[in-house]
Amino acid sequence: MSNYKINPLINVKNKSLFSGVGVASVTPFDHNGNIDLDAIDKLCEYFFLGGISYVVVQGTTGESSTLNPQEKAIVNQRFVTALKNKLPLILGISSNNTTELCDLISKTDTTGFEAIMSVCPYYNKPSQEGIYQHFKNAVDISPLPILLYNVPGRTSSDISDDTIIKLSSYSKKIIGIKEASGITNRIANLRKNTHDEFLVISGDDFTMIDAVRAGADGIISVAANAYPSIMNSTYIQLLYENDKSKPQNISKTKLNSSEFVLNNFFQLIFDEGNPSGIKFALSKLNLCKEKVRLPLTGISNKLKDKILKFLKKYPANDL
Repeated sequence: MSNYKINPLINVKNKSLFSGVGVASVTPFDHNGNIDLDAIDKLCEYFFLGGISYVVVQGTTGESSTLNPQEKAIVNQRFVTALKNKLPLILGISSNNTTELCDLISKTDTTGFEAIMSVCPYYNKPSQEGIYQHFKNAVDISPLPILLYNVPGRTSSDISDDTIIKLSSYSKKIIGIKEASGITNRIANLRKNTHDEFLVISGDDFTMIDAVRAGADGIISVAANAYPSIMNSTYIQLLYENDKSKPQNISKTKLNSSEFVLNNFFQLIFDEGNPSGIKFALSKLNLCKEKVRLPLTGISNKLKDKILKFLKKYPANDL
């Protein structure tokens, strides 16, 4: 991790590379549904210039469940090459089969990545003890630190606060949690009951501002694919909103205005599913095609019109 500079404005006590705004990157496809390597390069440069702190590859937004092992290896290598010495990378590796997860972690080439993000086991609906043992086995085999990922709206399982706290005590290689339940009062409890270096990261664009005010170390954002600069500046403004000595301090009026604008965008890009909405927005920014893989489909023409009007009203470079 020492190869990367930490943004000096992100004034959190643990000074982690994974504080601030991370982007849950899409995986670009061409019109035929094949991996678009040139679009990956364009996105990576856009993220870097937009002030993003780090990039998450092969998450839900990256449609990882539709990529075969060979495609994943190609995508991973392209992100590593494009962002070498620029931004740190987190690699999503998940399974609802603990044995398979451990096998995937041990066999995946993680060169160029700083951590692994792994989601709570889905579909099986395990007990909290089962969830604990799942991640305990994973971290024991992993060559990299692991970021837990809790998104009960997708997995139908919720990693309880007690289980998260227990895992944080089990190993320092479990570096934090991407908490996407949308329940922001959980963040304060986790911050209070985990060690100082444990990251509590919001995984929900809609509640980012409340989450940071509750003590979150930042966000892994879908919207940051299209609006990296505004997501980054809003986070920094939140850090300094009550510090009158800092030149980055921003008025409540301006911050509330940013929140209003961003919430409108969040509503649009999630209205007919992720990443279908954000990929259409990116296509209008000439960063990648809007193509998604089944079972996902493209968004309706009605929603396309709404997103296009938003992008015209709020150009990504002007917000």
